[in-house]
Amino acid sequence: MQLSLRLSAIAEMVTQGNRLVDVGCDHGYLPVYLIQEKRIPSAIAADVGKGPLSRAQEHISQYGLDKYIETRLSDGLREIKKGEGDTLVIAGMGGPLMERILTEGREALCGFKELILQPQSDIGHVRRFLFENGYQIIREDSVLEEGKFYFIMKAVHGIQSPAWTEEEIEFGGLLLEKRHPILKQYLERELRIRNEILIQIRDASGASAVQRKEEVREEKRLILAALERYEG
Repeated sequence: MQLSLRLSAIAEMVTQGNRLVDVGCDHGYLPVYLIQEKRIPSAIAADVGKGPLSRAQEHISQYGLDKYIETRLSDGLREIKKGEGDTLVIAGMGGPLMERILTEGREALCGFKELILQPQSDIGHVRRFLFENGYQIIREDSVLEEGKFYFIMKAVHGIQSPAWTEEEIEFGGLLLEKRHPILKQYLERELRIRNEILIQIRDASGASAVQRKEEVREEKRLILAALERYEG
């Protein structure tokens, strides 16, 4: 089977031979693909919704992979036991929800060798959360698919490295380091958006307007600092 660009980028980060736990598995495309490619020996496809889990089960059965992939109804990691997987994938959900799942699932979390995360929002905040909880990001990727930008990060626990700068946390230190072309497109788009906002609120007055202008200018400063890294 063929994966979307987003799921392909996630699949590439899974370490060969690891047991997978896919939280928020949706249709179960990722574990099915990884089993088919003989990248992993087994997987747990977990979701909080009975509907998505049922669709995942149908998809798994369609490919005759029931003995390799277990579906499990679970709110985050609540029904996952420590040691049941080596690679944890959480993708396609907002950053705050992802952080809640990781925080509430600490007992199971410590049994995983690696985390592969693809937050849909608050991406910089997720990176900061990882650092504050003893993780280090060892790999990053970004794809542009159907007009949407996706950012994927792989993290492991306990590796120490130099602290990231503000713009590295916000936009991805490893993406900046290798001058990832998709990141540059994203930064250029974000800069255009900030410039448009500043024009729109240029004549606005009042405390809230002043605060908003300061926030947008700070966001613009970080974007420009990141873009400067490309040219430096």
